[in-house]
Amino acid sequence: MTIAFGNDHAAREVRRELLDYLKGLGHTVVDFGYEGDGPADYPVYARKVANAVVKGEADCGILVCGTGIGMSIAANKVHGVRCAVCSDTYSAAKAREHNNANVIAVGARVVGVELLKDIFSAYLGAQYNPKYDPRIAMIADIERAGE
Repeated sequence: MTIAFGNDHAAREVRRELLDYLKGLGHTVVDFGYEGDGPADYPVYARKVANAVVKGEADCGILVCGTGIGMSIAANKVHGVRCAVCSDTYSAAKAREHNNANVIAVGARVVGVELLKDIFSAYLGAQYNPKYDPRIAMIADIERAGE
């Protein structure tokens, strides 16, 4: 699987470890993350990851900021993205299984690095259940209508 990965300054310290973890699981990672010094604007990285996913350059996306909230809000502004904030493995799996989330956002200041890895694994290991297609279609209708 090809994963688009993005982070801001809040995840700079765990970034390399998380990238290595994803690669160690056998995934190809397209890295859009921030590695510099000083603050970084999370919408920039959320947009890069979201665009890579909707353009088919990646199968899914993973965003890491302080809480996951800002990244999620920004990513969800890109047409075709269904990004869920996840702070536990159950929510990560359900985001994929029930909502066909093509991006997740997590908070490096909310959970530790080992739980981040577990969340990634739960999300990546889950499969979307097509019985939820009608609900996903309803979400797409709302998106198209711009409501």
